[in-house]
Amino acid sequence: MKLWLVRHARPLIDSGLCYGASNVPADQADTLACARALAAVLPQGVCVRTSPLQRCEQLALCLQELRPDLMPVRDARLTEMDFGCWEGQRWDAIAQSAFDKWTAQFGTWRFGGRESVNEVLKRVAAVLADTAQQADEAVWITHAGVIRGLSLLAQGTTHIERADQWPVDVPGFGQWQQMQLG
Repeated sequence: MKLWLVRHARPLIDSGLCYGASNVPADQADTLACARALAAVLPQGVCVRTSPLQRCEQLALCLQELRPDLMPVRDARLTEMDFGCWEGQRWDAIAQSAFDKWTAQFGTWRFGGRESVNEVLKRVAAVLADTAQQADEAVWITHAGVIRGLSLLAQGTTHIERADQWPVDVPGFGQWQQMQLG
């Protein structure tokens, strides 16, 4: 299966804020530029799934306006990791002890009290299985954490224990990568 992994455009928030599952908008001009570039390269009628968060839906709807053959389907499993009580906080204002607990149990610790990295991997694996059953080629409009999780799954890794196992590379805002799976 060929999967297009599209990261939403630059969010309209202050730099340095933890915003994971927060429903923040993206820059409209950047969103339009991404949608135009995608519209020019995506195959006719390809299956499009999108995170329901505003910054992804903006892109999905803009893409659909340019390409009416692309009908995005909302999928909550494509939402970014939920950082719970840390959502909307400055990263540098979060106590070092919170980071220490997270790094000590990186795969299972619910940083912010809501969701662990391994829980993110599990839901990404579920949406991947559903996508693979429905199409040979698909587009996900999503977030950096979901894309990182999928890159682990593509390598056969379904859970992690250490922070150094979490991928660093991810497309920039409004960019994408293609992945061939299976």
